[in-house]
Amino acid sequence: MFDGKTILITGGTGSFGKKCVELVLQSYKPNRLIVFSRDELKQFEMAQRFSPETYRCMRYFIGDVRDKERLYRAFRGVDYVIHAAALKQVPAAEYNPTECIRTNIYGAENIVNAAADLGVQKVVALSTDKAVAPVNLYGATKLCSDKLFVAANAFTGCDTVYSVVRYGNVMGSRGSVIPFFIQRRDEGGPLSITDNRMTRFWITLEESVRMVLNAFEQAGGGEVFVPKIPSMRITDLAEAIAPGMETVQVGIRPGEKLHETMITAEDSRHTIDIGDYYVIKPETFRYRGPEGTPVADGFEYNSSTNETWLSAPELRTILRKQGFDVQ
Repeated sequence: MFDGKTILITGGTGSFGKKCVELVLQSYKPNRLIVFSRDELKQFEMAQRFSPETYRCMRYFIGDVRDKERLYRAFRGVDYVIHAAALKQVPAAEYNPTECIRTNIYGAENIVNAAADLGVQKVVALSTDKAVAPVNLYGATKLCSDKLFVAANAFTGCDTVYSVVRYGNVMGSRGSVIPFFIQRRDEGGPLSITDNRMTRFWITLEESVRMVLNAFEQAGGGEVFVPKIPSMRITDLAEAIAPGMETVQVGIRPGEKLHETMITAEDSRHTIDIGDYYVIKPETFRYRGPEGTPVADGFEYNSSTNETWLSAPELRTILRKQGFDVQ
């Protein structure tokens, strides 16, 4: 569905954006593929790999999702928008709350309005497990963002379809604990672990991109797509990277959880199972997306009670495939 179309990725110079551009160029023939971000150096560096001279569809557009006028200029003629731009670092958001709100909430509002006014066909916004029952400001802003994109489907006279994709920690993305563990291992340890009980959902960067691209095929508007992905224990990740190395518990950071949830028991009343994904259906207007089997009442999708787990050897194998320096 992307052949001959114009696709724009906000936050396109981040880990997700770079992998998304790579996979789209491998699999499709878009008319234009626009990288929208505010960092000119990262755009310059990205253009060395994905040069407009080699890939004639590539465009690099400097702008900020906070700037509505710039978005209106960038969205002209765009068919599909992938909204990946966000301020994501939990401690930074706690210390700079207004900046996080301006990007993650007001920026989302700007995306919604610009897409509606300029006739974008579909928008898929990236969410996070931290948006579910949030305990930190980053998660709270992403919850607001999710609500904005869901509610936008009720716009009168607007044909734009808005959907959300929610997933867990992305292996190898910026801010991931993996490079930190590798660095501490190379320095001789010990590895600093917040809490030995901690669990997380885990997904590779390529899997997250393919899920978003698949959402464009299935989205009817207003749904939240949640992938069925494995959980991992932080202690198993440490063992995968530095077998036998001493670990030290340093305590959970402000705004951090022991376990993450992607679907709450309250959401189970309007959640369906469509095979590889769960879909949280909108409650305030007619659902037009893929059909599936309702989950059990009271169902909760939590990283600590997940049915699928990655062991230390499995994590080590995946890390090798992703190019990390593990034995």
